[in-house]
Amino acid sequence: MFSIYIQQQQYKTYILTDETANSQLEVVPERGGIITRWRVQGQEILYLDTERFANPELSVRGGIPILFPICGNLPENSYNYNGKQYTLKQHGFARDLPWQVTDQVTQNATSFTLTLNSNEQTRAVYPFDFQVSFSYKIQGNSLEIQQKYTNLSLEVMPFSFGFHPYFFTQDKTQLEFEIPAPEYQDQRSKEIHSFDGKFNFNQDEIDVAFKQLSSQSASVNDNSRKLKLTLEYDNIFSTLVFWTLKGKDFYCLEPWSGPRNAINTGEHLTILQPGATCAASVRILAKFF
Repeated sequence: MFSIYIQQQQYKTYILTDETANSQLEVVPERGGIITRWRVQGQEILYLDTERFANPELSVRGGIPILFPICGNLPENSYNYNGKQYTLKQHGFARDLPWQVTDQVTQNATSFTLTLNSNEQTRAVYPFDFQVSFSYKIQGNSLEIQQKYTNLSLEVMPFSFGFHPYFFTQDKTQLEFEIPAPEYQDQRSKEIHSFDGKFNFNQDEIDVAFKQLSSQSASVNDNSRKLKLTLEYDNIFSTLVFWTLKGKDFYCLEPWSGPRNAINTGEHLTILQPGATCAASVRILAKFF
């Protein structure tokens, strides 16, 4: 049985439920359209820093924040377009703006659609008219995010997009990674390192990008939780970013369509023609073993 109901917490929260699978998804449209919780078989899959979430002045650290129209940060938070300089803060503005609920479905699965439209605030930092529409769908042990990016401008629209999921873990040393890339780039030093499926978690921060992806699937076994997470993504997602902080009970494995600073470099930048729509999908499977 599938259902959607609203709970008034600090923000209006939509709760999607698959009762047969004992799974739930919580979404807060006005706080960047973010997924704040996902439970499978009653177990928490995601991490959420509730204190940061309660403060609208701070970016959310937890759940699944949305990245658009850039992923990562820009040098001095700026980019140039048509000879004019614009300022965009890290990961863009979609994760900070209120989204509108546009559809709800509870037949055969639970699906929930949110939409973000350009406005004066977005055009001041990103001079394009657009509509972004996401459908969050849970069924059994899977979460699927179907996306549509539409250019409503009269000129081509450059952008990158992605997600920043925070996965809850109790012991990072018990994590085993299957990432379809032989090497990664350290986001800070820019050095390239070979990858054997393991990280050194004694570092204060790990922030690396896998760019040479050979397939559209990556997985993590959390042996401390007996949980396998599999991330499936369309081939437009050119980059997987891994990020974590020492002493925090999370790790992030993030599918990005383009790497940091793509809007300036053009690397894997999506260029959408006027009136065109780009569709993409990301799916996460959670399996306990």
